[in-house]
Amino acid sequence: MDVPETVATALDDRPVAGKRCLEAGAGAGNATAGLLANGAARVYAVTNDRGHALTTRRRVGDGGGDDGDGNGGDDGDGNDATVDDRLAVLEADLRAVPLPDDSVDLITAHGLCNVLDPAALSAVAAELSRVAAPGAHLVVDDYDPLPDDAAIRELFAVENAASELARGRPALTFYPAAFLRRFFAGHGWEFERERTLLEPVPWTESHVSAHADEATAMAGDCPDESGDALAAAARRLAGEIGSESVGRMYGLAFRLPD
Repeated sequence: MDVPETVATALDDRPVAGKRCLEAGAGAGNATAGLLANGAARVYAVTNDRGHALTTRRRVGDGGGDDGDGNGGDDGDGNDATVDDRLAVLEADLRAVPLPDDSVDLITAHGLCNVLDPAALSAVAAELSRVAAPGAHLVVDDYDPLPDDAAIRELFAVENAASELARGRPALTFYPAAFLRRFFAGHGWEFERERTLLEPVPWTESHVSAHADEATAMAGDCPDESGDALAAAARRLAGEIGSESVGRMYGLAFRLPD
C-alpha cells in the first residue's frame, strides 16, 4: 500500500499501532493508507464526498463496516474492494461524525483545514474533540498562506470568488500554522510539535488544472457576466502557471489530556 512521504513523516512519531483511528476528511485515502500501514487496529475514514469515499474504498479496501448509506462495504459498482477488515468508510458530514463520544485514540486531518471556512472549522474541531478519547492524539497537516508573489495564489483567489458567488463561502482558506496551534489549544488539545512536510510545495499541472476546473464549474452557477469572467480568468491562469513550486506544508501534533 503506497503511503505518501508527507503522511509517513507526519505519522512517524505518533503511536498508531493497535489504536482506533479516524481520518477526518478522507480525500484520496492517503492518511487512511498510512494509518493501516502503521498497524492501526481500526480506521474510520470519514468524508461527505461520495467520490472520495469510493476512491478510499478502492485504494485500501473496506471490510464491510457501515459506510453511512446502508450499503456496507460495497464500493458502489457491485465489486467489493480488496478487503481490510480494519477499515470502515463513513459517508458523513464531519460536523456530525457518526461515532460515539470518546471512541477514537488518534485523529488525522491531512489537508482538511484549508477546505473549511472558519465557521465549518469550529464545528468540525468540536466534533473531533467529542469523539476523541482521553489521551488521544491529533495530527493536523496543512498549508501556510502562499507568498504574495505566488502565481497560483491568483488562481486560488479566482476559485474563492466563484465559490463566494455560487455558494456563499470560500473554497479555500490557508491557515498559518501558528493560528491552528492556538485554535486547537482552544478546543482542549495540548500542542506537542510542529514540522515541515514540504517546502516548497509542488503544485503540479494536474493540481493547477483541477483547481481551474473547480473554479470554472462554480463559475457556471454565478450570474452570467461575472461567471463568464471568472471562468475565463481560471482558464487563462491555468495556462500561464502550468506548474509552480511554492509555499510550505506543515504538520502539527497535539494530545488530549488524560
